[in-house]
Amino acid sequence: MPVDEAKIRATFQKLNRQLSKLTETASASNVHKFRTYGRRVEALVEELVPGLKRKDRRLLKQLARLRKKGGKVRDLDVQIAALRGLKLPQEAGRKAQLLRVLSDDRTSREKKLEKAFDKQQVSQLRKGLKRSAARIDVPNTTEELLDRAMRPVLQLGANQRPLTEKRVHQYRIVGKRARYLAEVAGDDPHAKELIEQLKRMQDVIGDWHDWLKLTERAEEVFDGTRSSALIAALRNITRAKYRQSLDVLVETRAAQTPRKPISTEISAPKLPYREADRVASAAA
Repeated sequence: MPVDEAKIRATFQKLNRQLSKLTETASASNVHKFRTYGRRVEALVEELVPGLKRKDRRLLKQLARLRKKGGKVRDLDVQIAALRGLKLPQEAGRKAQLLRVLSDDRTSREKKLEKAFDKQQVSQLRKGLKRSAARIDVPNTTEELLDRAMRPVLQLGANQRPLTEKRVHQYRIVGKRARYLAEVAGDDPHAKELIEQLKRMQDVIGDWHDWLKLTERAEEVFDGTRSSALIAALRNITRAKYRQSLDVLVETRAAQTPRKPISTEISAPKLPYREADRVASAAA
């Protein structure tokens, strides 16, 4: 099947429109959409623009820098929502204190994000988007596109060493990129099935990682207080989310590489999860 070129064009157009919205207000919705469209454009440029030139690399660098700033705001939005939904009456005081800390962090990050989106920056981004969009080399078939999209995922899966926190998070990163490329494959049935599998993996691993970051922030605020019911609850939830991530990841690997043995051996999560956090910070 032919690749849906209209979807490729629409991806660039949506990011262009989102730039205007984010310059007006860094709402949770605007930040999330900018990061999502930004990642999609990055994936398309990296994979489909032949022989990346200096200006293409500059666009990717700008998008990555702004996306990371937006990611810090988005992470805090998710952490605040998760903490608010946690029912723990005996720790109401600590919960309220942590919410205040997260809200203050969010305000600070929002100001930095808004400052980064000045008129000159937005103008440069729009020029870069227009230039790179014109250089997209569309694959001849969806089969070729999906093969290129899944290559990094399969390469990561070829390593049969035990799953660690670092590798679990790497799967989320490469899986997300593969999904964004598969989304421009149009009505290809294989692409739709692949997108569904990758999105489930991405969502479950992402949920674990959000709780992981919330747990670490709580440990920083309360200096790892061992007697805190709040921290104990956060750690228990994070461990459970990690196990869910491993289950979904093993299922996804099995679906994509049915002829290869799947290692179900895992590494137990180690609090305070410093290694996984460093990987996430570099890729967020």
